[in-house]
Amino acid sequence: MKQFWITLFGSILGVVIGAILTGVLFVVLIGALIASAVDGARSEAASRMPAGDLVLEIDLRAPRLDQRGRSPFAFADPLSLTDIVATLERASRDDRVKGLLVRANEFGMAPGQAEEMRAAFARFSESGRFVIAHAQGFEGTGITNYFAVSGADEIWLQDTATFSATGLATETLFLGGLFEQFDAVPEFLQFYEYKNAANTYTERDFTEAHREATLSYLTSIFDTAIAASAESRGMQAAQMESLITSGPYNAEAALVAGLVDMLGQPAAARMAALERAGDGSGLVEIEQYHRQQTQGPARRTNDPVIAIVGGQGPIVTGSGDAGFGGGEMIGGDFLADAIDEAADSDSVRAIVMRIDSPGGSAIASDQVWDAVVRARQAGKPVVVSMGSVAASGGYYVAAPADLIVANATTITGSIGVLAGKVVIAGTLDRVGVNIEPLAVGGEYVTAYSGQQTWTESQREAYTAMAEGIYADFTGKVAEGRQLPLDQVQEVARGRVWTGAQALELGLVDRIGGLHEAIDAARELAGIETDQAVSLRTFPRQPTPLEAFQRLFGISAEGAQAAARLGVLMDLPEIAAAIEARQEASRPGVRLQAVDPLPR
Repeated sequence: MKQFWITLFGSILGVVIGAILTGVLFVVLIGALIASAVDGARSEAASRMPAGDLVLEIDLRAPRLDQRGRSPFAFADPLSLTDIVATLERASRDDRVKGLLVRANEFGMAPGQAEEMRAAFARFSESGRFVIAHAQGFEGTGITNYFAVSGADEIWLQDTATFSATGLATETLFLGGLFEQFDAVPEFLQFYEYKNAANTYTERDFTEAHREATLSYLTSIFDTAIAASAESRGMQAAQMESLITSGPYNAEAALVAGLVDMLGQPAAARMAALERAGDGSGLVEIEQYHRQQTQGPARRTNDPVIAIVGGQGPIVTGSGDAGFGGGEMIGGDFLADAIDEAADSDSVRAIVMRIDSPGGSAIASDQVWDAVVRARQAGKPVVVSMGSVAASGGYYVAAPADLIVANATTITGSIGVLAGKVVIAGTLDRVGVNIEPLAVGGEYVTAYSGQQTWTESQREAYTAMAEGIYADFTGKVAEGRQLPLDQVQEVARGRVWTGAQALELGLVDRIGGLHEAIDAARELAGIETDQAVSLRTFPRQPTPLEAFQRLFGISAEGAQAAARLGVLMDLPEIAAAIEARQEASRPGVRLQAVDPLPR
């Protein structure tokens, strides 16, 4: 009998150990396959490069991140905006590259992305190379897709398509009426009337302040796009605005109006680009060119180093790793550690921090703020480059920098505080679900509960906490921007501004994108304009295997949490309330601006 139990438990232990080893082997194998796929793709890219001169092709119809993603599968994503900027800079110094063919977006882009793409194309053209853009219609009614390519040497439009870019629009979802129908009670504190991110939960329509601010920044973006497009097309701004607002046009009418230069199919535009490049030239996707240029280990030089750090998405505490299917996030630990690493490097002369974020956790934002301050104290100039949006917490982390560079159409500001929750006890009761809280300790212990509204003392305590964070936020903006506190408080009522408006208010220092931010960093570090610099990303980009191993562990936890919540999430009657609660009732005060970007 004793031998039986020894054999039994030995078998069980063997199965358990075998399962663990199998799991580890699976992770390593998958990671190795990913790494092999990356290396294979790079080798194949190099082997398929044409032997003669090159015309690069970029497709703006593919959605792109602002920066390279942190997923182990990021190598398969379309090239990010910042990688495109860097690749075009490199290509403008490559004698083999003669031009660029751009496939225009048909339905609209984030304004900041459109502006930065346009600027990158302009610099490429100034290097003596041509830029041809082809559109299979400007079908979306927003002007941003046309704005992105308006500076091309030639704009082609497919002759069966239309030109419908007639203005700029955004749509805001209001759930106030829905919550009333399902007995959900939104409770929010907003500092102040322009801090409108919570209006989607509390209102049925725009408040006066919300409408005013939204129309103001839409007008600013529209005016920027009109002025830039008019300059590129050799028109007066008033003439361009009249043409745009008088649309839509069929292809022939757009050609007559001077909005485009040629009519034809994509194949005809490709042929025109190759003819312009000369005999023996070949067309190469920019992703393929990028892989070919960056394959192999990074070349170390004695050139002064400018560190590139940054992030995209909501700001959260911790690392910001999202797991399978999760969106990009800025982890307070991750970004602060990256800044510290760059600041501690003897070879780094300056730091450029790229931010594309609507904000998020006040605590995580303050953690990044502190890292920026410490980097400056260590003698490293810090320049912030704002992407499409750097608002609320996204502005908080930028405020202490030596210099802030924003696109004219960047959504920024939103200096204010949002705090609250959605109480869904009544909603759950409608479908027979009851979550009954029990607590010991002080009365505040249930302040974050979605099952009961605030008591009077909880509201008072919550308000005092939010007021303190608002005072800290505005004080740090005043300190970082070297502005009088009362001047900051005039514009810090939660209002969203564009980069152009923020420049007038003293909230940013220069208009431009990543290229201009790097130039500013060079200037602050005292690096001569003709001196080559090395751009180094901090932290080091993980290998596919490293990223996959980290992702695998997180995804298991995510799967376990999803199983527990699955039944509740499947109830259609409460889906909207659950989503709102997940977003709005995270413990702590939020520095968030969630207005959708216009297109």
